[in-house]
Amino acid sequence: MSNQTISTNSLCKYISKSAVEAMLYEVSASPKPGLVDRYNSGAHQDMDFFTFMSSSAALNYYFYRCAEKGVAFANQDARKLLEHLRGIGKEAERDMYQATGGVNTHKGLIFSLGIISAAAASCFFAEGSWPLSLERICKKISQITKGITIRELSSAKLSDIKEEKNLTAGERLFKQYNIKGIRGEVEKGFPTVRKTSFPFLLKYLNKNQETINDILVQVLLYLMTVTEDTNVIARHNLGMLQYVKSCALQALDLGGIFTKEGKNYLQQMDVDFRQKNISPGGSADLLAVTIMFVFLTQDMIGGLIPKER
Repeated sequence: MSNQTISTNSLCKYISKSAVEAMLYEVSASPKPGLVDRYNSGAHQDMDFFTFMSSSAALNYYFYRCAEKGVAFANQDARKLLEHLRGIGKEAERDMYQATGGVNTHKGLIFSLGIISAAAASCFFAEGSWPLSLERICKKISQITKGITIRELSSAKLSDIKEEKNLTAGERLFKQYNIKGIRGEVEKGFPTVRKTSFPFLLKYLNKNQETINDILVQVLLYLMTVTEDTNVIARHNLGMLQYVKSCALQALDLGGIFTKEGKNYLQQMDVDFRQKNISPGGSADLLAVTIMFVFLTQDMIGGLIPKER
């Protein structure tokens, strides 16, 4: 996308395309232990690869609308933007459920990628340069979501306010373990992505020695070693999260998907995770976030192919 020819419409279209493409790349990367991919449904009985296709297609216009809101609020108080995004997000959730027959495939990414879409559009129209700066996008994200963790999770600490059965998964984990989940990650400007997955993804893409599929699986393994994955904890406990991290580390020690030994171990991990009902969905979501950040901050000739290697 040329910097001289970017209109509001073309910018919003590109951002929306990037968000959907990031979701499609994530689900297509295979094998992903415990997660839906092209090979199996992982630790999920109610969805498969094609459910994700339908859900992704249904969300295209949502990300466009988020980008539009980002443009509209480019020179305004970023905190006021969040409430406008929430309304659009609720509509997107309804579209997702309609497309999937009531299955939650992308609720987390509706939140994360929607905010990124708005922040990216806002950054461009405030600064006028393309590609965008990762640091500036993440700073804008932090401004948009400032205080979200305190506002939405702090009441869970007071047991008298809500009975345990009425707490959301995020509230319950915050109350039990003080884990802030995706809200904390977003409010801090995606530090897990900035410090871990984004640098690794760029390094492997620029080396151009492995397939896109294998690069994405390898980056997912790195994410699994550091992500406080609330999907895993909600299904199990902190002990199982440590188990996931240790398995990912073992896979990487064997070379990950880049070696025969690592590939064999990944296959064993997938069987093991499916049997134990482990789904590292938080790491998968951050992989999609990482991919979208690359689309927004790097010159690409198509997909995840850099113009210059």
